[in-house]
Amino acid sequence: MAVPGPVVVLSMWILGLVHVETTADTLSSLDASFCHGGLEVIYPELDIDECLIIPKVRKLREKVSTVWKAPQVYFSGAHKRKMYVLVMVDPDAPHRTNPASAYWRHWLVADIQGDALTKGQLQGTTLTDYYPPTPPHKSGFHRYQFMLFEKLPDAPVSLTEQETSSRGKWDLQAFITRFDLGEPVATLQFLTQNYKD
Repeated sequence: MAVPGPVVVLSMWILGLVHVETTADTLSSLDASFCHGGLEVIYPELDIDECLIIPKVRKLREKVSTVWKAPQVYFSGAHKRKMYVLVMVDPDAPHRTNPASAYWRHWLVADIQGDALTKGQLQGTTLTDYYPPTPPHKSGFHRYQFMLFEKLPDAPVSLTEQETSSRGKWDLQAFITRFDLGEPVATLQFLTQNYKD
């Protein structure tokens, strides 16, 4: 027997956590194909474990931009004795059709312990403090991408003085190459736009 839609929505509202399901119409195939590896990003009322567009319901776009602090990050596939690097970027700054400030670095944490990641904890060294998604007014949807890399043992990861002076126009590929991070072991992204748009 099918459960009526309003009952499901009401139940999710009462539980306080929205797990958003995506469909083929919500994301382009390119945006949907970005996510792999089983990374999970958990905000207070939003559990993201696949590529999605943050909906307008319950002011989720506003909360992700202005209310919520850094999310909890969970990766069940982490090797307990390995170390990881987490990157969060906006490749669409200031606008997806003109990303002149890409990559905008929103968060960078190195030396994350694998055993902590399997428990949803980020025990590591924060190189760039978390900065929430804040797409400019009338700039359309921005992609916010999380990439988790396995770190080589005994290879310290850091930012150059030039990199620390600005979050914008970050050369992500140069950073990956400099520390021989290779391909990410897991990736996740969500799309959102300015909550007033």
